[in-house]
Amino acid sequence: MKKILNQILLLTAVMATFTACEKDENRITYEGGTNPVLSANKVDNIPMSFPTKDNEAVTFSWTNPDYRFTTGVSSQDVTYTLEMDTLGANFSSPNIVRASISKDLRVTYKQSQINDFLLNQLALNATQSYDVEVRVISSLFNNNSRLISNTLRFNITPYAIPPKVNPPSSGKLFITGSATPASWQCGCGEPELLSQKFNQLSPTLFELPSINITGGGSYLLLPVYGSWAAKYGFTGAGNANNVLGDDFKEQGNDFKAPNEGGLYKITVDFQRGKTTLVKL
Repeated sequence: MKKILNQILLLTAVMATFTACEKDENRITYEGGTNPVLSANKVDNIPMSFPTKDNEAVTFSWTNPDYRFTTGVSSQDVTYTLEMDTLGANFSSPNIVRASISKDLRVTYKQSQINDFLLNQLALNATQSYDVEVRVISSLFNNNSRLISNTLRFNITPYAIPPKVNPPSSGKLFITGSATPASWQCGCGEPELLSQKFNQLSPTLFELPSINITGGGSYLLLPVYGSWAAKYGFTGAGNANNVLGDDFKEQGNDFKAPNEGGLYKITVDFQRGKTTLVKL
């Protein structure tokens, strides 16, 4: 009986070893890939202008990274991300452009799209020349197996476009509301509150260097203090905005102030149609 038991144990061990070896042989592992090579149909300079905004600006193309596994070249869909940033930022600036491209090995942008990248995402100034860098990053599932391409450099001058929101014809801008020291204006033509009046830095940019904000309150922006004939507010539902800055429009709804009260700098950019609040 003991001899039979030993034979059974030996047979079990052999079968376990065989199964383990079979699993090792069938395991699929990632073997690597080739960094994509990025190219473009423009060299050094991408010319752009408002009259030709609907024309092609540039076409980027890149090689297949050929992700390989032990079973051969991957048949999975590859995701590509085109990154654009200013020269010297090393693709790490807070305003970096990241555009996702599924499967395709090329993408074409109109001049208006590149201009939007420069003005509204990188927050560059119109009519000023900039050197920018572009690269492509490929990745498989869950953003794993990232491969980074070579970098292309271009000189581009973004063109001026009509502001997204019409600036006040009065050339003035005020803040009013429960979040401000003077609370809501009464609408009775009271004198301008200089402490709640913005400085005009350009035809489309206004700044309030410092104001004491009441946390969790509401506010609106007015071109004429004491009048409700015109106002600027949030583009969505009242008090549903990002409290540190969001989109705005004419005749918009109430903005909600940050929950943490204190001194803030407020910037209102009519060119981009955005507000920004920075705690001091």
